[in-house]
Amino acid sequence: MRIGVLTGGGDCPGLNAVIRAVVRKGISTYGHEFVGFRDGWRGPLEGTTRELGIAQVRGILPRGGTILGSSRTNPFKIDGGVEKIKSNLAELGIDALVAIGGEDTLGVAAKLTDLGVNVVGVPKTIDNDLGATDYTFGFDTAVNIAMEAIDRLHTTAESHHRTLVVEVMGRHAGWIALHAGLAGGANVILLPERQFDVEQVAGYVEKRFQTQYSPIVVVAEGAQPLDGQMVTHNQELDAFGHVRLGGIGQWLAQQLEEKTGKEARTVVLGHIQRGGTPTAFDRVLATRFGLHAIDAVHEGDFGKMVALKSTDIVRVPLADATRELKTVPVERYTEAEVFFGS
Repeated sequence: MRIGVLTGGGDCPGLNAVIRAVVRKGISTYGHEFVGFRDGWRGPLEGTTRELGIAQVRGILPRGGTILGSSRTNPFKIDGGVEKIKSNLAELGIDALVAIGGEDTLGVAAKLTDLGVNVVGVPKTIDNDLGATDYTFGFDTAVNIAMEAIDRLHTTAESHHRTLVVEVMGRHAGWIALHAGLAGGANVILLPERQFDVEQVAGYVEKRFQTQYSPIVVVAEGAQPLDGQMVTHNQELDAFGHVRLGGIGQWLAQQLEEKTGKEARTVVLGHIQRGGTPTAFDRVLATRFGLHAIDAVHEGDFGKMVALKSTDIVRVPLADATRELKTVPVERYTEAEVFFGS
């Protein structure tokens, strides 16, 4: 078979490990041929490709990002986009696609499957918010980066007796904030799943100062105050209808400074969380996903996504993978509340 591979959406540590595993096993075990599509769905849309063989995937296991490039292109928002993809795949002799991405990329893959395109999906997102898999690769790396930042911020916060607000990624799901906040010993964690009371947060901050230690507040970019709106840079939407988030950390720091009389600063981790070398957990998970994805392609089991269930890699329908987001349940947040303000 001649198989296309693409990576879509935000970049993520572990993408190259998936590509490497798909190509290595696909060629050495099954004798398939591979074509790399550049920049997500823009590749098959415009017919832009790059060579993808064993030589091209050597040495990429520890590299962050993606050697194929990525974009947030949505072919269903472009006139004639789906027809162009089908035409280009036929012209290039592509028998199947391995699409590596998150909710948006796999949503396109699910629709294309319904239209007769042979696709197998691999779940990727640092947000860990795909409901059909226990974990996505990239999440563990992002959490560890955020945790290390929080560790470093404790000492400078205490040296200057100030509040430090750490804004992490998480549009609709607060898994990074929850895990990094717990692992880093944050004193308040604010998630998109639950609106927060600024007065209550200020109370936690003041209580922490009373212990002679300085507070660290971790807030997901999509968190919202009571009766408030998401803080955004502007109202422009991307190709999948998402606004660009960011700004809640700065807004919260100003509020806390006014209410407590103590200096408050903001640290926005932003894209630092998804750059650089993946952790061992993410390298192994991404590699296993890649190995099982090429098995599914070889067996003709299209319209599926590989997923982690407990310690096993299973296949689930692409439609199930993108049906609903996996958000932080109330009981998990309640566990963390024990440490707020202490």
